[in-house]
Amino acid sequence: MRFRPNARLDPSQVEDVRGRSGGLGGGGIAVGGGGLGLVGLIIYIAIQLLSNGQAGGALGPLDGSTVAAQPPGQVLGSDCQTGADANANAKEDCRILGYINSVQAYWSKALQGYTISKTVFFTGSTDTGCGQASTDVGPFYCPVDKKVYIDLGFLDELRTRFGASTGPLAQAYVLAHEYGHHVQDLVGTLDKIGNDRQGANSASVKTELQADCFAGVWANHAESTGYLTKITPADVKDALSAAAAVGDDRIQQETQGHVNPETWTHGSSAEREHWFTTGWQTGDANKCNTLG
Repeated sequence: MRFRPNARLDPSQVEDVRGRSGGLGGGGIAVGGGGLGLVGLIIYIAIQLLSNGQAGGALGPLDGSTVAAQPPGQVLGSDCQTGADANANAKEDCRILGYINSVQAYWSKALQGYTISKTVFFTGSTDTGCGQASTDVGPFYCPVDKKVYIDLGFLDELRTRFGASTGPLAQAYVLAHEYGHHVQDLVGTLDKIGNDRQGANSASVKTELQADCFAGVWANHAESTGYLTKITPADVKDALSAAAAVGDDRIQQETQGHVNPETWTHGSSAEREHWFTTGWQTGDANKCNTLG
């Protein structure tokens, strides 16, 4: 899977704040990044429960990490203009921008009333509409400001920490999943989660699995967006590797030595693979009824 060299990238869909320090933000709950920041999310939930929700802004109390020493964020508009830029091995941020453009090009046509959501590239920690967030939380969508947040260093963690492939569709899956949450936000699905945020059959898990399915739906239509060439079986294998690597059961087994479905927030590896595959094979968002 590669980008069409002459495809025009739209850098206005990204806010690049890498290298800037993040302060404290407002309230709200961020929607977890596909199990990518599961450990941090569990810590957050535990703190909220123990303090009756008075532990500060959402995601604020997760840890005391500070912004790492990073070079100032580059100007994407000058470096990321075409698909050829996205294909350049040294320009990972251009590639991620291209995935974002493709995902939103699909949903803009598929969903009436779809509105463009910006992705924020950050390092270390950053302010969000849902409060201050650190890299440890992983990529996530904030329904308050309707933005996706990602520290691009997480894409390396997919391989080093979670043992997943870092192939093109594995990386694209991460972004497509978060934009699945944006779609859920626009159609009102996120409003139905309420306090049902833990457990193998919780609304949280069902919502995350639907976002996986939406990611698969986009993958089915990715070539038609005009940004990408045909997705191969090897690409799909990479995406399934990423989906499985961030299943609740696998993460719990590796970090805790045991599996506890009662604390799941995103679903098992098998479930995540199943629902991405459902979206990929059908290309139909109506088949993603995980909440039904």
